[in-house]
Amino acid sequence: MGYKNVVFPEGSKFLVTGGAGFIGSNLCEALLEMGYKVRCLDNLSNGFYRNIKPFISNESFEFFNGTITDYEVCDNACNGVDYVLHQAAWGSVPRSIEMPVYYEEVNIKGTVNMMEASVKNNVKKFVYASSSSVYGDSPTLPKVEGDEGNVLSPYALTKKVDEEYGKIYARLYGLETVGLRYFNVFGRKQNPDGAYAAVIPKFILSLLNNQSPVINGDGKTSRDFTYIDNVIEANLKAAISGSNVSGNAYNIAAGGRISLNDLHGVISEYLGKKNIMPIYREERAGDIKHSNASISNANNDLGYNANINFYDGIKKTIDWYKETV
Repeated sequence: MGYKNVVFPEGSKFLVTGGAGFIGSNLCEALLEMGYKVRCLDNLSNGFYRNIKPFISNESFEFFNGTITDYEVCDNACNGVDYVLHQAAWGSVPRSIEMPVYYEEVNIKGTVNMMEASVKNNVKKFVYASSSSVYGDSPTLPKVEGDEGNVLSPYALTKKVDEEYGKIYARLYGLETVGLRYFNVFGRKQNPDGAYAAVIPKFILSLLNNQSPVINGDGKTSRDFTYIDNVIEANLKAAISGSNVSGNAYNIAAGGRISLNDLHGVISEYLGKKNIMPIYREERAGDIKHSNASISNANNDLGYNANINFYDGIKKTIDWYKETV
């Protein structure tokens, strides 16, 4: 694994916000397996208790049930913590278009609360989740940091603002921040249910149930799908990175591009469901047509390698859902 050779000082303590969510719970699990202390902050609005239930009896794990929109909660959660991995946020472009005020409250105010609490508690490094959506309407491929377009949704705007706050807190307050622009993360524990679920778990669940998956648009839309273990690698390498990268944001991806039509083909073939055809519907407002990242800056500055490619990751993911769902 790309992250298992990352070493922190003995006794290091991590705070994972959104730690009961998809990415957050995988981070908690990895850190606990590596022998570190982990505190999880989550109000279970997006995360699930089932994701952290296996850790509750672990003496190195703490669960704080609270919201990042409450500064006092953030301050208490940061007390005695060395590293913050800030994953708590509300995702989904379509949902943000319906609920822009709530997204501002959680994704912007909540992130600023966490940065402020990290300064007050002398946190060594603040690593936070950004998003490929900050590239907006830029047609350039691959996406390169510094060449962004106009954002297309409230969700994307909240992530863009978070990055600006990351720069300000690094420059004015001395908090070492690193932003990670996730590109379509997938893997174990990702929720397949609900109107706003991500495309890969929705495709897998539909096909496992012998139902036709739904594709928004013509299926030629493409994404740089990124396996969860690569994201764990990025978070840990960002946490251990030097002060010279503070204030920066990096693409975290696999460096490839798969269309939704090809995604359906790969999953249906692996499941032996090639006879189940997708249903095509209208494109969704705010969606980017194509997404493909250059990961050279993350590789050069953080040592990020994206060790697991899309095809290996999708097989691991399908196997997990077959055993779990």
